[in-house]
Amino acid sequence: MTKASIMSPRGWKKPELSPLAGLVLGLVILSICLVYSVTLGAAEIPLDKILASFVTFDGSYDHLVIQTVRLPRSLIGILVGAALAVAGALMQGLTRNPLADPGILGIEAGATLAVVGTIFAFGNLPLSVLTIVAFLGTATTAILVYFLGSLGRGGLTPLNLTVAGAALMALISSLTTAILIVSQKTLDEIRFWLAGSLAGRDINILLQVLPFVSVGLLVAFALGRQITTMSLGEDVAKGLGQQTAWIKIITGISVVLLVGSSVSLAGPIGFIGLVVPHIVKFFIKADYCWILPYSAVVGAILILIADIAARVLLKPQELPVGVMTALVGAPFFVYLAKSKVKK
Repeated sequence: MTKASIMSPRGWKKPELSPLAGLVLGLVILSICLVYSVTLGAAEIPLDKILASFVTFDGSYDHLVIQTVRLPRSLIGILVGAALAVAGALMQGLTRNPLADPGILGIEAGATLAVVGTIFAFGNLPLSVLTIVAFLGTATTAILVYFLGSLGRGGLTPLNLTVAGAALMALISSLTTAILIVSQKTLDEIRFWLAGSLAGRDINILLQVLPFVSVGLLVAFALGRQITTMSLGEDVAKGLGQQTAWIKIITGISVVLLVGSSVSLAGPIGFIGLVVPHIVKFFIKADYCWILPYSAVVGAILILIADIAARVLLKPQELPVGVMTALVGAPFFVYLAKSKVKK
């Protein structure tokens, strides 16, 4: 970003902030969303009691609700939003595909099929086992999408990758549906999870998955400069001395960790990885050293806002957060498909 303001032909002045100031502003907005998210629930708990639960926890019902239900749910939302948004930014930068997203390319569907198939075969297993299963499903699907996209005319173009991902997602989703039709028990166990939900998660689940997400995010942030170079084209990256094969492998590991963790925590939540990087690139054009941390913050904010809306719109009932993200993400996907893929 330059320090000078940018003026459009109609006189509209685009906001200009230094990257660090914008990131701090994003963290402030995220904190406000977190506080508001914790205040929402079936029981009306005054703000002073909410604050007291963090300062002088007394084991009362209100304090237990805050510490064991509402706070873990909000923190998991932050973790999932950051993971999916950063995974989407990595995929878009590495493949130079504006439609790259863990959901659209079928990677989330692969993790979902792996989890559903495992529960169908072995019953409800501990989260630690399901997390590993989700990682394996994510990695297998990513490799298949990359391979199938490379077979099309012209090689691994953004259009070929998108078509391969959409085709594989349709196949995987059909297999998942078939398992759920055959096994009503499996459907009953994970029905709400399949739509993408943060409800019913506790702090133990968060702590089990936190190391995987942390490693995935740290690896992603460390790759910022390399992804910036790769986004200019693989030939340019090789000309600048980048070890492109290793960058792809390490980036793939980060994406697997992030997507596998988020699916095991909250189920398949679509479009966050698609929408967030484009929002961020409105302010920061090409530097992934900033795009990736911005994506983490904005992704966390969007998930919290979607979860808040899911709890407020039909109160006292609530919608899965995946439904809310789809309402925004699906029209955005259509817009991108029309405006960018043909370029």
